[in-house]
Amino acid sequence: MSTINASGWRPTTPEAGESDASTFTGNRALMLEEPLIFEIGSGETTGVDFGDVPAGTSRLGGLERNKAIGLPGLSEPETVRHYTRLSRQNYAIDLGLFPLGSCTMKHNPRLNERMARLPGFADLHPLTPVDAAQGAFEVIDQLAHWLITLTGMHSVAMSPKAGAHGELCGVLAIRAALDARGEQARKILLVPISAHGTNPATAAFAGFTVEDIPATDDGRVDLEALKRRLGPDIAGVMITNPNTCGLFERDMKAISDAVHDAGGYVYCDGANFNAIVGRVRPGDLGIDAMHINLHKTFSTPHGGGGPGSGPVVLSEALTPYAPLPFVEKDGDHFRLVEEETAGEHHAGTFGRMTAFHGQMGMFTRALTYILSHGADGLRQVAEDSVLNANYILRSMDDLLDAPFAASGPCMHEAIFSDKGLPEGFSTIDIAKGLIDEGYHPMTVYFPLVVHGAMLVEPTETESKATLDQFIGAFRSVAARAKNGDPAIRTAPHFAPRRRLDETLAARKPVLAYHEPAVAQAAE
Repeated sequence: MSTINASGWRPTTPEAGESDASTFTGNRALMLEEPLIFEIGSGETTGVDFGDVPAGTSRLGGLERNKAIGLPGLSEPETVRHYTRLSRQNYAIDLGLFPLGSCTMKHNPRLNERMARLPGFADLHPLTPVDAAQGAFEVIDQLAHWLITLTGMHSVAMSPKAGAHGELCGVLAIRAALDARGEQARKILLVPISAHGTNPATAAFAGFTVEDIPATDDGRVDLEALKRRLGPDIAGVMITNPNTCGLFERDMKAISDAVHDAGGYVYCDGANFNAIVGRVRPGDLGIDAMHINLHKTFSTPHGGGGPGSGPVVLSEALTPYAPLPFVEKDGDHFRLVEEETAGEHHAGTFGRMTAFHGQMGMFTRALTYILSHGADGLRQVAEDSVLNANYILRSMDDLLDAPFAASGPCMHEAIFSDKGLPEGFSTIDIAKGLIDEGYHPMTVYFPLVVHGAMLVEPTETESKATLDQFIGAFRSVAARAKNGDPAIRTAPHFAPRRRLDETLAARKPVLAYHEPAVAQAAE
């Protein structure tokens, strides 16, 4: 594709076989080259014409705008077309498989969306009186019941609004429990190097010092190294299970027992719960707190900074320190326990994490998913998730290095490395090559324990036919890279943009539009 000129969008150089630069527009078939919205409209015009507005008394107290606001004026067709054309440049789960490991984008059943849009749920205001919101509280209570049942835990905090927010909830509950025991000296949380990157960040944010625990050659926590580090200064461990190498921690119960014997608590990152839901109960493994990403295991929407939900299930030891508010059933009536009503039965709470009760729309979607699947369906979620990941692993391990292929079956995701690629070729080339094949790239360069990592998660919602199509594209790109095809190093060739300087984009992003300087003739 072409280069970009100073205005940010108009191509100046055609590729081989295209018309010369003077007439080249950058359009490709039905994919139109899209300028910035500022370059379409003008600040001198508006999309709507108003008649003369009669003069009136200003109520702005001297804060009236006295110069142009700097926004472009567009008509309705221009506006609709602009955003529609932009949307066509996005990859979406409604278009195809999304192999993004560890943060799973999977199909959101339309039944869930229909339930969440029922007026009684969608139109409910957070300040609705408790007596007028009994149906909503029953949904929260039912979802809480199923989360507790599926995890084998004692209670659940529903208000955290995302996975990392749930991590913070669990860690704050651990800190509150230690404070209640008078053990403020326990300031260190151990985090295995195979854990999610948010785990050490959350621990540090909550005021703990983080120490790494190494992994064994098979990609799991080094149990003996963990035991050697335990002591009176250890608050607990934050462990991801299944871990970021796509492996189940077979020593999880032994890890929990060792940490408990040393006086600490066990936090489990439950983002990968979809690999074991219906098959393994984390409570049986000695876990004290675990967040659940509703988007990942229970198919609620994810991404784009939009609504999320990360309920946290808690052991009996941490239940007294759970955050407010929470729903409590009293006979046939539901009530909301907040600061004013916590009383003696919940006096140990560490406080409030959100203004209200959590993400109602996500609760409705998740409960719909659970009820429509049933116990056998949820078990199949885990089985299909693991089956699909292993199918990809074994379909690719003859072409790409799979560092943990001998560690037993993978769980929800398969991991590959750049080992064996010719000099000058790397993971990023394979990722960019997949774009030309019509797929969003997998997670790359994570986890850090694998050099040039490629983390592929197909999810349980994909059929064998879809997986075969993806595997064919993946094998094609990998084979071209291994054979030294120079075109792979400049991929993508068919995307709206060619390969960008990602380092520069990350370190010096251009986030504001500035009117380009107008060239003036010399005197």
